[in-house]
Amino acid sequence: MSEQKKLEELRKQIDDLNLEILRLINERAEIVNEIGKIKEKQGVNRYDPLRERHMLDLLRKHNKGPLNQMTVDYIFKTIFKTALKQLEADTKKELLVSRKKKPEDTIIEINGEKIGAGEPTFIFGPCSVESYEQTAQVAASIKAKGLKFIRGGAYKPRTSPYDFQGLGLEGLKILKRISEEYGLAVVTEIVTPGHIEEALDYVDVIQIGARNMQNFELLKAVGETNKPVLLKRGLAATIDEFIHAAEYIMSKGNENIMLCERGIRTYERATRNTLDISAVPILKQETHLPVFVDVTHSTGRRDLLLPCAKAAIAIGADGVMAEVHPDPSVALSDSQQQMDLKQFDEFFEELQKFMKQYEYKA
Repeated sequence: MSEQKKLEELRKQIDDLNLEILRLINERAEIVNEIGKIKEKQGVNRYDPLRERHMLDLLRKHNKGPLNQMTVDYIFKTIFKTALKQLEADTKKELLVSRKKKPEDTIIEINGEKIGAGEPTFIFGPCSVESYEQTAQVAASIKAKGLKFIRGGAYKPRTSPYDFQGLGLEGLKILKRISEEYGLAVVTEIVTPGHIEEALDYVDVIQIGARNMQNFELLKAVGETNKPVLLKRGLAATIDEFIHAAEYIMSKGNENIMLCERGIRTYERATRNTLDISAVPILKQETHLPVFVDVTHSTGRRDLLLPCAKAAIAIGADGVMAEVHPDPSVALSDSQQQMDLKQFDEFFEELQKFMKQYEYKA
């Protein structure tokens, strides 16, 4: 037999072995997927380091060479890691909020406005509902701009237990009156499952605040309502955790979810939080849900509200949130970061000019 013919035969054996290895790897992946499904039902972690060590020890016991054990460990650890990544990818595909599950954008219609349909939606209002008169002044300014939403806190989870906690049910009643008189849809935060039932008659959009992003019982409870939900990103939440929080809501049947990037806590002290503007396109790619940016809580600075709002719109956000108060100096919460009515007028006028460059109509 010639050397060339022998070489061709050996290459043929290698090709056959490669195909057999490929078949076995894919067969292994199918079994791993089945194991993953069982573990998911059991509620246990898919990655088991003890099981991985057992498999490596078994391979070491039966390795007769010529590959040394370090090489064998490397090859199989790569196979293990690839299988785990595949499981994670399959999980993402299965998420109801995933773009892979639903390629088209979710569009939510509230008070005659379609959120997520291509033009930015604006949600403005005071940090806290303090009185009818205070909220009405802001509502009049919002309505004069042709906008459809007002935000305002009736329940206020605060860092200190001694800070103003909101008017509660009385605040909800004020918001309802404002809604009826000014034709504005109400966006307000609910902080416990026990408040949901009493709030349903007063609100149009339930807001889940940053501190409650992983309050899973609350997420499941709002998921059982038919009210749209505005879910804010947690103070130190990863994007993956944020997406899974939305999944809690949708898993209970409520598909009308809006996500809100409101800044995350970092070492930086120049701003109240750090606005993760890159989260907007990532969330738009990973999910089919509308994405808002809260420029007030992300910056904590009035001088940064306009440039950050411009950045949010330019990068593709479906909406912008900001806080407005008739007289921020006497506000009962977050006085340093709310716009007064004159600043609000100037802010919105400049934002309209900016949007015309992008052929948006406010």
